[in-house]
Amino acid sequence: MAITPIQTTYIKMPTKSGEHTEFDGVKVLYYLNKREEALPILYDTLKTSKDEGEICEAIYIADRMVENGVKGVDKLYPALSLHNDTKSPNVQTFLAGVYRKTKVPDAFGPLVKILIQNSINPPKTPQPFDPNEEIGGAILEYLA
Repeated sequence: MAITPIQTTYIKMPTKSGEHTEFDGVKVLYYLNKREEALPILYDTLKTSKDEGEICEAIYIADRMVENGVKGVDKLYPALSLHNDTKSPNVQTFLAGVYRKTKVPDAFGPLVKILIQNSINPPKTPQPFDPNEEIGGAILEYLA
């Protein structure tokens, strides 16, 4: 039986005054409890969404799934990879986090590319945090 996607009711993205992200806890727990059944919904969200918050939330849920032993999260890579060229430091940070844990071989090159591009073209406005820290950590994890 397929699960029903639920709409996000709350997302708080980082700001200069608060460097953390908050997501809809009910939605996160719902998908975590559905485990592998929730992967197709996350895949579709990552494939179709243009909303930064919704993308970050889906990646965060995938990351938590890895931490909770859900099998098959690495199969989300084709949908995750659609965001490899993003300029969003938030999406970059969440991608690096999930790539660090899944270690999908195809993600190594994009991580290096993002790090180089961020170094060549740093953000023109101050960001609440530096995504290159997470990206560099993910690259080191691949090399370990």
